[in-house]
Amino acid sequence: MTAATVERTTAPRKSGGFNRDRFENGLFKILRPIVIVLLLLVSIFPFYYMVLLSFRTLGSLLADPGALWVSIDELDLSTYLDVLAPVSDGGQGFIVFMRNSLIVALSTVALTLLVAIPGSYAVSRLNFFGRRQVSGLFLAVYFFPAILLAVPLFVFFTQVGLRGSLVGLVIVYVSQVAAVSIYTLRNYFATVPVSLEEAAAIDGCNRLQTMWKISLPLAMPALVSNGLFIFMIAWNEFLFALLFLVEKRDSWTVSLGLSQLAGSIEVPTTVLMAGSVILTLPIIILFFASERLLVGGLTAGAEKG
Repeated sequence: MTAATVERTTAPRKSGGFNRDRFENGLFKILRPIVIVLLLLVSIFPFYYMVLLSFRTLGSLLADPGALWVSIDELDLSTYLDVLAPVSDGGQGFIVFMRNSLIVALSTVALTLLVAIPGSYAVSRLNFFGRRQVSGLFLAVYFFPAILLAVPLFVFFTQVGLRGSLVGLVIVYVSQVAAVSIYTLRNYFATVPVSLEEAAAIDGCNRLQTMWKISLPLAMPALVSNGLFIFMIAWNEFLFALLFLVEKRDSWTVSLGLSQLAGSIEVPTTVLMAGSVILTLPIIILFFASERLLVGGLTAGAEKG
């Protein structure tokens, strides 16, 4: 190898060439805020327009349906009063629907956690035959299509006299979400160090006391997030509410009441939008108020540490 070849090999490269890494970083730096803004617009704009329509009068809406901004003088609260007023006063009775949905959702959360906490703890800590297969079975039950169970459950609850009652609806909801709750909480209980429970056992705690005093406090983020997840499912569920409660208006949930508004040609669009806001707003408030617990609790069992 000659001296000229060595000189050409060891000479530093000129910086004037194309740098792919610098180009990609610069491109992503420009595209990232644009994509974020577009996604925010896509997700927020429908809700914004729905809220705007709910505060407009029917005459204003017919005069300018495409308006994206209205003055304060045009805003009207009478639509919400019409939606919340009892049927006897000419309203839609959504106060009763919201009460029923709240009863169903809270009862579903309480009963599901009452079943899921000891069940998930047993799957994560106790050794029994088929322990590994149980978790997969629980998840398979949750993935089973609900529509296939609709007719058998309708016939069964009709025969036992629970069709048309909120009790029957709560039983169906608990049977639906208990399996996935056990699966989720099992992953979280598995992250609790066994040494803590062994120390409690040395101090004289039995299995139930150990779960109550050691495991449950450590698993509280997962319990809260799981409860919120169950509440959202029970609040928004429509299929079984339609099957069991459609003949008894006093027992309707808010999702069923909203569907009846959407299917009526006599209900103005503004009233329908007000009902949609009433259905959606509690879930949005609940989600943002507990965002950290919801995200952290649902992902806490992803890894064992």
